[in-house]
Parts: sequence; C-alpha cells; structure tokens
Amino acid sequence: MKLKSLSITILLSLLFAPTLLAQDTDDPATNYKAALALVDAGKGTEGIPLLEKVLKTQSAYTDAAYSLLGGIYDKNNQPEKAIAIYNDGLKAYPKDQNLYFNLGIADFRAKKYNDAELAAIEAIKLDPKHANSQRLYGLVTFHQNKRLNALMAFCSFLLIEPNGPRSDEAITNLQSILKGGVLKADGAVKTLPADAKETAAFNAIISSAIAAGRAKKLTGNALLEFQLKTIFSQTGQASARKTDRSFFDKFYADYFFKLAQSGNVPALAKLITTKTQDAALMDWVKNTERAF
Repeated sequence: MKLKSLSITILLSLLFAPTLLAQDTDDPATNYKAALALVDAGKGTEGIPLLEKVLKTQSAYTDAAYSLLGGIYDKNNQPEKAIAIYNDGLKAYPKDQNLYFNLGIADFRAKKYNDAELAAIEAIKLDPKHANSQRLYGLVTFHQNKRLNALMAFCSFLLIEPNGPRSDEAITNLQSILKGGVLKADGAVKTLPADAKETAAFNAIISSAIAAGRAKKLTGNALLEFQLKTIFSQTGQASARKTDRSFFDKFYADYFFKLAQSGNVPALAKLITTKTQDAALMDWVKNTERAF
C-alpha cells in the first residue's frame, strides 16, 4: 500500500486536533498522519520525531515516512541528511520510484551531479513515463556538460508534458543547447575518463549539426527539424556501434533514432516551438517501446 497524500478532510481534522498531534503513541498511522499535517502547516521539523518512530516499524506507512522525512531535511537545506534518509529507505524499499526520484533531487541540490544522474536513471527505469524523472536526468546531465544526453531527455520530457512552466524551462534549455550553450560548472563534477571521452564525442555531434544547419542557411522550424534529425540519426548510428551499451544508448539514443526514421521529427519540432501535439506523433510514442 503506497501512501503519498491524504484527503483534505483528514488533513483538516489533523490540523485542528492539537491533542492528536501531541499524543504520545507508537501507532505508525497516527504518527505519519500527524507529521504530514505538520509539514502542510509549515512545521515540518516538528514532525521529525514522529517519523523516526514510524521508521522503526514495518507498516504500510514506513516507505512513505522515508520520503516525507527526507523531504523535511531537504526543504530545510540539509541535503546530506536527506540523502542519508533516502539511501536508508532504498535499502528497505529498493523498488520505490519516489525514493529514487527524491534522492536525485537531493543529490542535485548538493551538486552531486553524477550521483543525481544515477538516481534519476533508476527512477526512470521504475517509471519510464514519470515526466519529472526525465526532466531531472536532463538537468543533471546538462550540469555535467553532457549536452546530448540533456537534449534527448528534455525532448523526452516534452513528449510526456508539453505544457506548463516546466515545459517552458525544458524548451529554453533545448534552445540553449542548440545554440551551443554550456552551463558553467558550479560544483565538483567527477566524470570518469571514458565518460568524458564519450561526452566530447556526443557533444561534437551537436556542434556539427549546428554548423551544418547554418551552412544550409536554414531558419525557424526547418532548422530545428534538420538539427534534431541529424543529431538523432548520428547518435543512433554511433551508439549502435558500441559493444558496451549504456542506459543512455538503449533508452534515449535508440528511441530517438527510431523517431528520426519514423517521419515524426517535424511534429516534434512543432511540439517544441508551439506546444501543439500531433496525433501521429502521440500514436508513435504510445506504440513504441523503450529498452533499458
């Protein structure tokens, strides 16, 4: 049983029941609900002792308590404590997608971008249609200058969530990447040598596509279509030649190589520039499987 939220009725009853919040009990349901009410009332730190009690149990509320407690620490600018809580939770609940996603967020805020990337990958594997996990992967790879990884992640995110503030951010990041933009490193990024070599090769695909589009004097959607199709095709071909294929190769490179061959790149370009969903593209997304 997953418990991520409570009904408004329960929350209101808890918020206006001080005797319940103050009650000394070992009941995990009571403690979890009281802690959640305190979080919603802006008093999350007061719920820490209650959640610590829940963590000592094996109840239907225990996995949710790890997420809630980690969130309290993260919100109070204590990402290291949040990371420790999430990792403890994953030892007990290794298939909890929400814990992996929250761990990735905490790692991201702590500028542990490599760790955040690994957490995002696990979150995506557990729920490939979770838009925010795709967005997280895009952000943490962009911060490592893995621009090709980020570009495909932002495209993938937009196929799931084409509208809203987060989609606006994803589109802005895509546009920046396709103009040759690079995020300044604002933390210690430990990239393995092999990864660094691959990152440079993949980023060179973007630079080549940008230069080729300029040489053709393309503009607007025609330029975007050319850039995307060139990048997807060249990445797919390069990835297919690898003997040791990564999550990125299987989940992103293969998928967008198929998209480049499907005739749906113009629809994706239109989605990026106008947020207009094309029925044929959405059918392709629905019916095309992705591997890990």
